[in-house]
Amino acid sequence: MGLFDKLKRGLQKTKDLLRTDVRDLFKAGEILTEDKLQDFYARLIGTDMGVASANSIMDELRAKHLGRTVVIDEIWGTVRTKLKSLLKGGQEKLWDVDQPLSPLNLQPSGTTVILVAGVNGVGKTTSIAKLTNLLKKNGKQVVLAAGDTFRAAAVEQLTLWSKRLGCEIVTKPSGSDPAAVAYAGCVKALELQADVLIVDTAGRLQTQQNLMKQLAKIQRVISDKIPGAPHEVLLVLDATTGQNGVSQAQRFSESVSCTGLVLAKLDGTAKGGIVIAIRETMNLPVKYIGVGEQVDDLELFDPDAFGDALFET
Repeated sequence: MGLFDKLKRGLQKTKDLLRTDVRDLFKAGEILTEDKLQDFYARLIGTDMGVASANSIMDELRAKHLGRTVVIDEIWGTVRTKLKSLLKGGQEKLWDVDQPLSPLNLQPSGTTVILVAGVNGVGKTTSIAKLTNLLKKNGKQVVLAAGDTFRAAAVEQLTLWSKRLGCEIVTKPSGSDPAAVAYAGCVKALELQADVLIVDTAGRLQTQQNLMKQLAKIQRVISDKIPGAPHEVLLVLDATTGQNGVSQAQRFSESVSCTGLVLAKLDGTAKGGIVIAIRETMNLPVKYIGVGEQVDDLELFDPDAFGDALFET
């Protein structure tokens, strides 16, 4: 299954929300009224794209179509073009869609360290496995550090993935200092001259200040051992959380200076618009998206493909 097909599958619930009865709202040959636009506005808000983004799309629709005869394909075209513009944030593409590792700040020499954070239950461990798989498929040697020492099941799950994917993993007993695990991971990665070290962290709420400070400590320990690291701080968000994801992104970014997002569980939500809200609110790029349950179901985020998949007629 190609990227576009995976996106279409993953965004189906969001797409269904937008398109359900839309052809009843916008009837070909009728005059487009403000009332009809307000009905559509409610649907945009329902995808959790946020008020600012929805207003931007509405302004575009008013300018081009209000008071004119409805041509449904032209309306969808306007929405799609504006949505892509919002996703790009006024910038050119940040990476090459033909190079699946291009979103990552991989170092030309030495070990690249990727710190992964997120709240409980967002799919963080599975996302790490998917990212590891992607790196290995592209010729990178990967070491994992199981820094979620508060939950034994998390270490077991990541250890199982390391065996399946054929990579080294560093673990310590339950309750150990997560920063010590991160340090040991750095030592192991340097010893093996690994290309990439991925450090898992315990799931935490963005409101738990002591745990957020712990993330900052992990970051400092990594930097002391490998200058300039971590080179990426990826925040995993559950797409089904909707607008709460914006709050999560803001608070985590304040603590550890997130460099990008991995949006998990996009295939299970009608709130795919959260991608737009985060991009416009924080200017923090979505680097990868999870579009299924298999280990290969991690895709580089492409605003053009996203917009096409969401609004394809």
